[in-house]
Amino acid sequence: MTLLSTRATAAPPPRPRARFRLRKEALVGWGFAGPFVAVFGLVFIAPIGYAGYLSLFQDRLIGGTSFVGLDNYGEALTDPRFWDGLIRVGLFLLIQVPIMLGIALFAALAIDSGRLYGKTFFRVSIFLPYAVPAVVASLIWGFMYGDQFGLVGNINDALGVSLPNPLSPSLVLASIGNIVTWEFVGYNMLIFYSALKVVPRSLYEAASIDGAGEWRIVASVKLPAIRSALVIATIFSIIGSFQLFNEPSILQKLAPNAITNDLTPNLYTYSLSFAGQQHNYAATVAIVMGVITAIIAYAVQLRGMRKG
Repeated sequence: MTLLSTRATAAPPPRPRARFRLRKEALVGWGFAGPFVAVFGLVFIAPIGYAGYLSLFQDRLIGGTSFVGLDNYGEALTDPRFWDGLIRVGLFLLIQVPIMLGIALFAALAIDSGRLYGKTFFRVSIFLPYAVPAVVASLIWGFMYGDQFGLVGNINDALGVSLPNPLSPSLVLASIGNIVTWEFVGYNMLIFYSALKVVPRSLYEAASIDGAGEWRIVASVKLPAIRSALVIATIFSIIGSFQLFNEPSILQKLAPNAITNDLTPNLYTYSLSFAGQQHNYAATVAIVMGVITAIIAYAVQLRGMRKG
C-alpha cells in the first residue's frame, strides 16, 4: 500500500515540450554568461594555469628545459631576496594603509556631515588624483623629490637649507607611500562616502534625540553602518600593497642606489623574468606571492565580517 501511494504521488516526468523549454532557457542563460566566462578564462584562468605550468620546469645549461616538480617552490620559500622584499612590503602595508584609509574616512565623514562648505568641490578635488595614471603621478612626485633638480633642490637653494633627500635609501619607502596615499585617498573616500549615503538618516535623528553628539553618532552609528565598506577598502588596499610595482619601477631610474631590483616582490619577479631570463622561477615567485596575498586578504575578510 505504501509503495503504491508513493508511486501515485510521485511527480510525472517532464513532457517533451517542457524539456525543450528548459533547454532553451539554459541556452539563453549561457548566451548571456558565455562572453564573460570566455573572457574570464582567457585573461584570468589561462595565465594562472600557464604560470603554474612554467613553475614546474627549469632552464639548465645542460639539457635545456627540464621538469623539476616543486623544486622551484622550495627555492622561492628559502630565497632571502624574496623574503626581504616581502618584509618591506609588509612594513609598507602596516604603516601606509591605516594612514590612507584614516584620511579617506575622515574626508568622507566631513563631506557627509553637511557642515562642510563647498563639499562638491572638496569631493572632486580629493578624488581627482585617482584619475592621474600611476606612471604620471610617479614622474610628478619623482621630479618634486629631486634634491638636485626638483622641488626639494629648489627649496634648499632658495632657503639655504639641506632638506633630507626623499629618494635616499632610508626614506624612499616612505616617499613611495606618500605617492600611493595621494593617488588612492580619493578612491577610498568615494567608497566610504557612497556607503554613508545609503545609511538611513532616521538613525542619525534617533541618536540625536537620545542625546548623542556628533562624535558619538560617528562611533556608534556611522562606522558600524559602513563596516562592509571598510572591510572592502582594507582588502583592496592590502592587495594593492602586495602588488606594489609602478611607483618603485618609475622612481628606480631617479634613485638606482635606493630602489634595487628586489625592493618589492613584484619588482623582483619582473627583474627575474625580463633582466635575468629566469621565466620559470619568476612564475614560481609570482604564484607564491599570489597565494600569500590571497591568504592574508581572506583572513582580513573573515576577521572584518565577524559579528561582534
